[in-house]
This record gives sequence, C-alpha cells and structure tokens, in this order.
Amino acid sequence: MFSHIMLGADDMQASKKFYDAILGALGYEPGTLDDKGRCFWFTASGVFAITPPINGEPASHGNGSTIGFAAKSSEAAEAFHAAGVANGGASCEEPPGIREGGLGKMYLAYLRDPSGNKICALHRVV
Repeated sequence: MFSHIMLGADDMQASKKFYDAILGALGYEPGTLDDKGRCFWFTASGVFAITPPINGEPASHGNGSTIGFAAKSSEAAEAFHAAGVANGGASCEEPPGIREGGLGKMYLAYLRDPSGNKICALHRVV
C-alpha cells in the first residue's frame, strides 16, 4: 500500500543513531544519508526515511499518529524497544507486551523517537 514513509527529525545524527539501532534490531541495515541530509532505509517492500523539515521549521509529531514496524517475533519487538530506549528514545503507552482485541493477539512495543514521533514494533501472535 505504501511506497515510503518519511518523518521529520530535528537532530539527524541522534535520529539516525536511534533508527539504525531499532531497525537493526529488526534485521535491517543502517540507513543511507543523501546529499540533502535525509536518511533512508530501503527494504524490498518500501522505504522508511527521516528528514529535516524542508520549510526550516522544527519537526513535529502528529497527535494520534503512530508508525508501526513489523517484527518477526515478540523477542524482536522487545529488542526494538530496548535498542530505542538505549539510543535516545523514550518508552510510551503501556510497557511492551501482548494486547488482545478485535484484531487478535499482538505483541506491541511503543516508543517516542528523539523528535517525539510515536512508533511501535508489532508482532502478530498466532
């Protein structure tokens, strides 16, 4: 459904360190910086990127917005969360764990990135 997702970041070094760590915990290679100061993580199914806002204003997060990353296991989601907290992120929502609802059992691990964007790792429990 998506070709790419791009989030604003105020401190690109801190944000790249954070995303390299959490995405590395999910099995992805470090991001690549381009000549405009943006950073990209390429996958077979799409691209995730961070960028300083083009308008020169500070980055801002959307109230009610969450970007979810697929995790292959609950252990990978837990590693994502631990890597995020250790690399400038902050835990948010409930602690990582299983949530049950109309969509079935899911292991969720929520974080705020260094710019305040809300992200999570999600593993569907079978």
